[in-house]
Amino acid sequence: MIYLVTLAGNLGMMLLIRTNAHLQTPMYFFLSHLSFVDIYYSSNITPNMLYNFLSDQKTISYAGCFIQCLLFIALVITELYILASVALDHYVAICSPLHYSSKMSKSICLSLVTVTYSCSFLHGLSQALLTFHLSFCGSHEINHFYCADPPLMMLACSDTRVKKMAMFAVAGFTLCSSLLIILLSYVFIMAGILRISSTEGRHKAFSTCGSHLTTVTIFYGTLFCMYLRLPSENSVKQSKIIAVFYSF
Repeated sequence: MIYLVTLAGNLGMMLLIRTNAHLQTPMYFFLSHLSFVDIYYSSNITPNMLYNFLSDQKTISYAGCFIQCLLFIALVITELYILASVALDHYVAICSPLHYSSKMSKSICLSLVTVTYSCSFLHGLSQALLTFHLSFCGSHEINHFYCADPPLMMLACSDTRVKKMAMFAVAGFTLCSSLLIILLSYVFIMAGILRISSTEGRHKAFSTCGSHLTTVTIFYGTLFCMYLRLPSENSVKQSKIIAVFYSF
């Protein structure tokens, strides 16, 4: 049911933004890309997981696992930086409304999403190649509902130090840099909101940012718990519960 709601909600959002002339603004441009990423992000994991619930043989091919791992990392990073782009858009709209059209022009918005998609795919590919360069000579039973880096590393019988360092470097940089953009944007947004004299104006500004902040809190909080600690039997078990929040 959650998956169907995710598909219907995001497809509806994209269709509405594409067909409504009043929604051709940077804010809705970023929201349409957020919906696009969410559809693929959820579809990368959920259908296979649902199939495994109904199947006696719960397997995934080597190639399928590689693609799932690559797309998961690439789409997570894309989502992080699009959320940061939404925060920047809110900052310009609230704190610099007279310069909004020039600072958030179509070319700038396109550049932001193009760079985000390109860098995210390269990071995803490099991380997946490092993971599948490891030797898996013991159990092939993944202690998770999708092919994630930490449980895959637990199965490796070769040295995982390089992979762990790379995972911490990429996860730490992407999580912290995108979160820093969001936090700095909201510091200036809060200062801008406090300067708004009318109660109605303040309420409108807060309501615009509320849903975005809720998404950021759930998404970042659970990803920090998953990827910025050493993989262990206990942490992998906990991560399966945590992963529900950022996956579905």
